[in-house]
This record gives sequence, C-alpha cells and structure tokens, in this order.
Amino acid sequence: MTGVGRQTSTTPRVVIVGSGFGGLFSAQALKRAPVDVTLIGKTSHHLFQPLLYQVATGILSEGEIAPATREILRRQDNARVVLGEVADIDLTARTVTSTVLGRTTVHPYDELIVAAGAGQSYFGNDQFAEFAPGMKSIDDALELRGRIFGAFELAELATDQAEVDRLLTFVVVGAGPTGVEMAGQIAELAHRTLKKDFRRIDPTSARIILLDAAPMVLPSFGERLGGRARRQLGDIGVEVQLGAMVTDVDENGIEIKDADGQVRRINTATKIWAAGVQASPLGRQLAEQSGAELDRAGRVQVLPDLTLARHPEVHVVGDMISLDKLPGVAQVAIQGGRYAADAIRRRATGKPANPKPFGYFDKGSMATISRFSAVADIGKFRFGGFIAWVLWLVVHLMYIVGFKSRVTTVFHWLISFLGRGRSQRVATQQQVYGRLALEHAGPEFPASKVGGLGTASGPAEGLSRRPGTDGVREAEAGPGPRLGS
Repeated sequence: MTGVGRQTSTTPRVVIVGSGFGGLFSAQALKRAPVDVTLIGKTSHHLFQPLLYQVATGILSEGEIAPATREILRRQDNARVVLGEVADIDLTARTVTSTVLGRTTVHPYDELIVAAGAGQSYFGNDQFAEFAPGMKSIDDALELRGRIFGAFELAELATDQAEVDRLLTFVVVGAGPTGVEMAGQIAELAHRTLKKDFRRIDPTSARIILLDAAPMVLPSFGERLGGRARRQLGDIGVEVQLGAMVTDVDENGIEIKDADGQVRRINTATKIWAAGVQASPLGRQLAEQSGAELDRAGRVQVLPDLTLARHPEVHVVGDMISLDKLPGVAQVAIQGGRYAADAIRRRATGKPANPKPFGYFDKGSMATISRFSAVADIGKFRFGGFIAWVLWLVVHLMYIVGFKSRVTTVFHWLISFLGRGRSQRVATQQQVYGRLALEHAGPEFPASKVGGLGTASGPAEGLSRRPGTDGVREAEAGPGPRLGS
C-alpha cells in the first residue's frame, strides 16, 4: 500500500471522488480557492454520458464526448488528477483508498466531495448484463456499436431466414430518454444509413422494438409529450411495447411478461439495456458510517447543504444523493458540485457558511427521437419537433468540454443529419467480446498482463512500495488542517 507523498503544506486538502459532471465541475469551481485538490477518477476521461448512444450508433467518436480529465484541468495548478477506483472511504480517519491494477493508494482529506455517480441497474437480475449491455461507459458504447453493426454483417452472411430475422431484430429495454434516443438512432441506421450498403439483405426490414414495463414513453415528460414521442417513434419504424416486463434474457432472445400475464419471447441477437440506475456502492459505505438512510436505488440521504449528518466536511453530489426527490440528471450534479465547492471555498477563506440550502434550478429536459425531431420540457413550456431538436443540439454543444470537441461534433452531426453517413462505423471483435473475456478471466488478469502490482502470483518483488515512501500511508505522515473540525 502506498501513499501519495508526505504532507508538507498547511493548505487544506480536498479530495474529489469521480470525474463526471459533479466531480469535474466542483474541481473547476475550486480553481482560485486556497486548497489542494485531488480528483480521483475510475477512468482517465470525463464522460459526457448523454451522448453515449451517438458513439454506439456511429455518429460520434469516443474522444469527442470523453476528453482526458488531465487535459481539462491542465491549467489548474491547485488540482491533481489520480487514476483509480475508490474502494474505501473512512470517515473517522478522513481517508480515501483507491486502487488501480494492484496498486493501492491512500488519500487523506480535510474536505471530501463524493460524486461517484450511478451504474446500470438490472433490478436484481445482474445475469442479464452478459447478453444486454447497458449504456453507462465508453466500453458499453463501443461494445454496442460492434454488436449493432455486426448484426447487419452477420445477417448478410446468413442463409436461414429465421436467423436473418433474429439478427435484424433489435430490442431496447427502457423507454426513458436514453432508450428513446437509442431506438430512434438504430431506426435511422436501418432506414437511411445502411439502406443501400448490402446486397442480400434489406436493412429497412429490421425490427426495432422499444420495451418498458411502464404504461407510457418518457414518463417524466408527461402524457402529452410522451404520447407525441410514441407517435413519432412509430413513424420512423420503432415498435413501442409498453406494460412489458423482462423476465429473462439469453444469447438468442428475450422473454417478456405482458400486463395481462401472458409470457412471450422475442428472438433477437442484439439487446440493449436502458432501464434503471443504481447509485455507486460507495453510498452504502457512507450510510453505514454516518447513520444516513439509503433509498431503493442506493442513494444516500443528505442534509439540505449536501453534507452528511455529523460530517460537515463530507459533501455528496449528483446521482448519489437522496434529497427532495431530485432527478438523476447532469444539471443536479453540476449545480451540486458548484454548491459544495462554494462551501469549501468559504470555509477555507474564513467566510461564514452559505445560509441557503442547496436549491436545484431545473433548466428543463430534452430528448431526441430522430433527426429534426425532439421533445422538450422547459419550465412552463412543453413542445416538440424541429425547434426542440435545434435547441437540443445547442444545449448539448454548450456542455461538451473543449473547443476541438465542439468543432468535430458539429462536423459529424452535419454528416449524419444532413446526409446519410456515419463517420464512426469501425467495430472490432475486441470491442464486442472484450468485456466478457475480462469478466471470465477474473479481476487478477488485467494487473498480471500490464505490469500492475497485483499479479496472480502475488505482488511483484520490489514493486510493493514507491521509492521514498517506505510503504507509509500518507495518512500516517502527519495530520493536515481539518476544516470545520
């Protein structure tokens, strides 16, 4: 186990867990604060998750929606980026422990922001994940890209019509924004992009099915917009099946139980899971140590100022919080991250705490259905069509990080929406099967193959500690100042 160096400064230490919207925006908000910031990210990039489905369907490249976190913060001298997955948070010792490829690092903190986000929920049926990938990471999107484009390629080779039908049936589970957008783009692929690319099969004959156990599409948008979205999906060839609960998933299909109790099966090679989220398991750790409650989605109950009871130095933001029924959307994480950063900055400069509790300003919700068509729910205004689609484009461009990403995104949108092309159609076997291969190989495999510390035969000799640290936890190298203690 290693630390990250001895504490030589009296500057308050702020540790941020997560490089998503909450983590990144809180780090940026601390740019001019008299603190040292350590941002711990499970990946080396900041993911613009709302556009993952465009990576999966070949519109955008992964780099355009996932710039390197280090590049984003390179001009912020008080911020340090660390790669690692947080395995433990000790509220008593005020330490965060992260691991990557067998290397364990302990980070002491004076202020902590936990913005670890949420993952896919299969509602207790985690075995579904093997056959129905979710949409929460770049790995997920690239795997789905390979599965979607690969299904058309295999259908071109198939000689049995039943096999062709299975390969050209695409099922998206979940009729929320992600599911609607994904189903719409697969329909665009089949009916426009790939229409003339094959000789033996007709891509326009593909079935795109959107399933949900709920009685309506886009329930958070209301009945009118949800009904409009359903009609528009039907117009572009998406079969919407509501009141349909998934009971089983395997490599060849999906089993459905309808509202009337009838069980049926859909034969399909490509299943996409866009239903349900589960907060990071770190929420359970925080709840157990602080006495806070957890809701069914694993979100931790926080105080109105986004801190934990009896731990004013611990701020929880984004998809991990349970407070006033706040939705799990990017704006909640962004505004919460900035609110937490403001509280830390005030404490570090000796100013009184912000007397106002966290208040979420709802900037509205939008979802695309197909090119030139979207729905928007903004304040008192609910509308759809081309204007909503243009607004959707503008808003998403504003929140994509980096000028280069914005320029290339516009270019690729022009290719895809004004023409028929998709600039990102490359798919490899590694993308399709890599996740399953790694899961079957076990957690020791990655470390053993890339020189990590945790190999199958144990830690490599001479690599169990970094030079100069003598294996000392940073927390033992001397306490730093504790704000609010």
